[in-house]
Amino acid sequence: MTASPRKKGPFITLEGGEGSGKSTQIKLLSQWFEGLGIDHVCTREPGGAPGAEQIRNLVLTGDVDRWTPMTEVLLYTAARSDHVERVITPALDAGRWVLCDRFYDSSIAYQGAGRGVGVEKVRDLQKLVLGDLKPDLTLILDLPVQVGLGRAVSRETDKAAAEDRFERMDISLHETFRSVFLEIADQEPDRCVVLDAGQDVEVLQQTLRGVIAQKFGLAG
Repeated sequence: MTASPRKKGPFITLEGGEGSGKSTQIKLLSQWFEGLGIDHVCTREPGGAPGAEQIRNLVLTGDVDRWTPMTEVLLYTAARSDHVERVITPALDAGRWVLCDRFYDSSIAYQGAGRGVGVEKVRDLQKLVLGDLKPDLTLILDLPVQVGLGRAVSRETDKAAAEDRFERMDISLHETFRSVFLEIADQEPDRCVVLDAGQDVEVLQQTLRGVIAQKFGLAG
């Protein structure tokens, strides 16, 4: 008898504007998964693999106008391709869960809409690189732009090495980023869930756990 193929692990992404608390919430979700005995990987974009981490340094630091919008989206997509091939796909194929801080929705919001490359152009580029790969669940942490930027600025301690290139962009761009995330959620309600990132950290974490538990049939 031929063994049935192993089921792929669930792929969960967290999205949102600057200062929305994605990294904090992923760490707490990881602790919860550990308690449940769920084998998982926590990763991030841009980055997550050695080559992609080098690109991260290029796109998140330096002058605001360091890159043209098209160059920027190509750099992000190159990092994503490396990340997917080296980390995400092997983990999913092994049946592990993957928690990722940002994925292609950020490219659609930031470079496609905000930076003016064009949403459909960015979607097509992601399709070319990723094929049919998409998150099973995307949790969008929504927060008023001014609040999020205030949080982001307060967390930067080493200004010389700060990954704050986008935080220094015009606030109107951040408003666009936020609106596009909400549009994506409206367009894909089966995949995306919007949550109020202004809640207390622990309250938000319990809400996230509830959404994940319901989506994937988890107890505890």
